[in-house]
Amino acid sequence: MTGTAIAAGGFELRRFLPARLTALSHRLTRRAARLYGERFKLSAAEWRVMAVLGQQGAMSGNAVIAQTTMDKVRVSRGVAKLLKGGLITRDCDPQDRRRAILALTPAGREMFQQIVPLIEEAEAEMMATLSKAERDLLGEALAKIERYLERTGAGAHEF
Repeated sequence: MTGTAIAAGGFELRRFLPARLTALSHRLTRRAARLYGERFKLSAAEWRVMAVLGQQGAMSGNAVIAQTTMDKVRVSRGVAKLLKGGLITRDCDPQDRRRAILALTPAGREMFQQIVPLIEEAEAEMMATLSKAERDLLGEALAKIERYLERTGAGAHEF
């Protein structure tokens, strides 16, 4: 059935919330990546790994996966490039030698501290297009959806 649209009760993918949020997330990620990509030569995955380590401190690769909601392959590739660039370290966990602990190096922490203001400024610029009431409503709506997903057991990788 090439070229033939199939009606599904008025379903429109572009209005389907998961599809809209995914598209919006990708657009926002690409916009942010332009801020740090050219200047710091980081991919979005690498930045997310650095961001979670910079914000929360040393942790295992599995914890990074959980915190970033990225798949294992993307995190693994990001970690490999950050290790090669001297921006993070990977050491054995003294509690469990099978597990590695990732942490920012001093150079990684310095880069993290340079990128954060750029990201915050871009977010502030975007959020300025909304009134305070709209920002509050957006935050409340997103929090309700997050609580719903937690309550119904929908994990971060299920959508």
